[in-house]
Amino acid sequence: MAGATVKADYYEILQVTKTSSDSEIKTAYRKLAMQFHPDRNPGDHTAEEKFKECSEAYGVLSDPQKRAAYDRYGHDAFGGGRGAPQGGGFPGGFSGDPQDLGDIFGDIFGEMFGGGGGARKGSRAQRGRDLRYDMTLEFEEAVFGKEQDIRIKRSEACDDCNGTGSANGKQPATCSQCRGAGQVRYQQGFFSVARACPKCEGSGVTITDPCKTCHGESRVQREHTITVKVPAGVEDGTRIRYQGEGEAGKLGGPSGDLYVVLSVKAHKFFQRDGDDLHCVVPVSFPQAALGDELEIETLEGSALLKVPEGTQSGKTFRIKSKGVPHLNSHGKGDLIVEVRVQTPGKLSKQQKELLRQLADTMKVDNAPTSHGIMDRVKDIFS
Repeated sequence: MAGATVKADYYEILQVTKTSSDSEIKTAYRKLAMQFHPDRNPGDHTAEEKFKECSEAYGVLSDPQKRAAYDRYGHDAFGGGRGAPQGGGFPGGFSGDPQDLGDIFGDIFGEMFGGGGGARKGSRAQRGRDLRYDMTLEFEEAVFGKEQDIRIKRSEACDDCNGTGSANGKQPATCSQCRGAGQVRYQQGFFSVARACPKCEGSGVTITDPCKTCHGESRVQREHTITVKVPAGVEDGTRIRYQGEGEAGKLGGPSGDLYVVLSVKAHKFFQRDGDDLHCVVPVSFPQAALGDELEIETLEGSALLKVPEGTQSGKTFRIKSKGVPHLNSHGKGDLIVEVRVQTPGKLSKQQKELLRQLADTMKVDNAPTSHGIMDRVKDIFS
């Protein structure tokens, strides 16, 4: 017929062949649907038409009966053409109705919009929120651990209604708007989207006779005491989880969790690196030159550090097992002590005279030198 519109081949629209499998056809459609979806192409009528076109093609080729009829009769299978099944088209043929689109492609649209599939019925019970409590520790408390009672305010199940939200033990009524589904469908363009019911907030039920204590919320605010056990060796930012100690669930749902987040104060001279501790100890020139035994303060009392003769400023020494306990394990880190030779700012006349005498016996070539790789190797083994 003159002026008739020739419809494109469904296989060509989806860029597949007649031998393509169902999964290949679905993958091809998903790719095109994501590309031409109206939400990703606002105001682009060409993209919208292409989206409708590939959706129509997929609606036929994804159905085994419709695909078989299309392979045999082409587009006439759904238009009552010559040789097509009698009765005005193939039974159950694609109608192009927006509701049909929503039903056929609900799983794919669900993935596109983060739904993970088609519409799902709401659950009456809802999990409670997680809570956070910030605890500040002294440096030593983080190293050795501690126990401390904390008080938190949280929602707990109402005793008067046993967490149902209804007075006199009466059960909640099915929501009249969503009829218990927890979701309602909204038309957006040529397909529908499911959203949480605004009347019951997705629970599927409404409280017709609210409890006078919790006012239908099924929960009340209370103060609760929990003993926090901080293990030895925790670090700044460590989170301790207490399962089920968060907000009570709504309408009998499970409780959330409590997360205790630790903040550790700095020490006056120890610095932590993993499970090792670092500190700097000043020594005099005679101590470094002649050697000495120093009594070093640690987190567990004092320890003896032997400084050998001829120690250079910046030299580090390791004292085993005087660091931080390994978290949830055996053993400890080490204490690493850096020795720095301290130059006095003021000297007495006697000290100056003695140093001059010493200087006369110790001559150093003050010419600049290159401190290369081999020099550093010599320093290590000297």
